[in-house]
Amino acid sequence: MPTLLTGATGYIGSYVAARLLEAGEPLNVLVRARRAQDAAERLWQAWQLHFDFHRFSELARTRVTVYTGDITLPHFGLDDPAYGRLVSTTDSVLHVAASLNRRSEKSCLNVNLRGTLEVIQAARRAAALHGLRRFSHVSTVAVAGCRSHETVAEDQAVDWDRSDYDPYARTKKFCEHMVRELLPDVPRTIFRPSIVLGDSRRPETTQFDMVRAFVFLARLAALPLRPGDRIDIVPVDYVADAVAALHQKAQADHEIYHLSSGDGSETYRQITDALAKAGGGRRPIYLPWLERPFAGAVSLLAGGRGRIGRGATLLQVFFPYLVWDTVFENGRVASELGRRPAPFSGYCEGLLRFSLEHRFRYPYREWPRESGAPTP
Repeated sequence: MPTLLTGATGYIGSYVAARLLEAGEPLNVLVRARRAQDAAERLWQAWQLHFDFHRFSELARTRVTVYTGDITLPHFGLDDPAYGRLVSTTDSVLHVAASLNRRSEKSCLNVNLRGTLEVIQAARRAAALHGLRRFSHVSTVAVAGCRSHETVAEDQAVDWDRSDYDPYARTKKFCEHMVRELLPDVPRTIFRPSIVLGDSRRPETTQFDMVRAFVFLARLAALPLRPGDRIDIVPVDYVADAVAALHQKAQADHEIYHLSSGDGSETYRQITDALAKAGGGRRPIYLPWLERPFAGAVSLLAGGRGRIGRGATLLQVFFPYLVWDTVFENGRVASELGRRPAPFSGYCEGLLRFSLEHRFRYPYREWPRESGAPTP
């Protein structure tokens, strides 16, 4: 029977979908759209990073069942027959969908909390009806809250007495709590990616927010950072490989996995040297005493027009995670996969060049109207 996959039109979700489909696993996917054709076109836009249209059409026709709904609505907004089919045919659940809007409490509460609760309710109904093989939840290392100069293990990450940086981290932490409390008898796997940035195998990407932030930093002559601080960046292909492999495994060794670079996390000096080389620019100097003034200036510039305003807005969101010098142990996933993720400095040049050449936009291909391809 199929796996119910949420977030299939997102960046990480598209990679996970591609891995599962190529492994022969059928999928039930929930897509927010009014009509079946709109849903198919949204999937094509997200999945064309992985498939040409012929392969996409073949997979969508033979291995994918699309439900046009919304995870924040009761029964996903589906009518009773459709919801009944979804529940009765779902063998496992892989919940990837989330609001990444760190500035919006409303969005995070609605999508992350209400949406996750609705996905859990569907999982509980499937488990009661015929059993559930696994419930996998994609969370984030940000559930660790405010940290400084630490290496964090999976079982020590959540500390309810510790403050959170933003609504995204706060709601994702509670989502993990709901999964544990409401699915006590279902095999569970919780994945916590660190900063997901680029694909180690190819330069193309459809996610540019963090790339913009790093380009902005790379172009500064002076950085308000400590050059020896580490930043935990992981490529999306490693994250997807881990999620797909461990979700399909009959019995995972652990319940929680950090999908991170761990001890392999690089320092800012290593990364900015690589970015400067890729962009042909000069290496920046480091002035860590400027951290507070810089944060204040970023707040003033955020929301402004042009490249500086956009860059400042992104940095305002991500800056707390850039100065915390915290990495996350990844021995569990490295042991299960038999390998560790590629370092960011090893593939950042291609990512940077692709992003600049395409002005931080992916060259999407339209649905070929003349193809006559059936809607999945």
